Amino acid sequence: MKMYITTGTLDYLQNLKEKYANKPMLLLEGSDTALLLHETDGETVFQEPRHYEVLDAAGELGGTFAVLNNIPVTEEGRPLFEYRFSQRARLIEKEPGFVAIRVLRPLSNDTYIIMTLWKEKQHFENWQRSKAFERAHGQREAAPQEEKQPTIFPRPSYVTKYTVVRE
Repeated sequence: MKMYITTGTLDYLQNLKEKYANKPMLLLEGSDTALLLHETDGETVFQEPRHYEVLDAAGELGGTFAVLNNIPVTEEGRPLFEYRFSQRARLIEKEPGFVAIRVLRPLSNDTYIIMTLWKEKQHFENWQRSKAFERAHGQREAAPQEEKQPTIFPRPSYVTKYTVVRE
């Protein structure tokens, strides 16, 4: 499965989504940008999208609130990063208001995306305050200085939040 993401004005992306109403797309509106996501096993209709492979998925695309954790990873760090995610506890799927998760491997840049979708923004905020969130994001014990390896993260990660736009 692939995920293609394109950006643009909300009006432009709404028109694009309507033009391809038979394609599985999700329109997201942020404070300063809009995204259109196309999840498919085939080709995309987007002209110049960012390309991702879906490494892990649970749930159907939907809800009203989306959170994208954007995590730059070095080429050498990709296997370790992907291994860590393959071992995740899957606690988020049990949270009230959880709709879907996609772990996206970048095919055209170095930034992985962990996207979660929620019924409402409040459900995401409740999860952030939960014990499950603490366990999922707990710090690993620090290794002694001589055992520390170079970081696999070339830049800090960042989070973007969006409202899911419905017709």
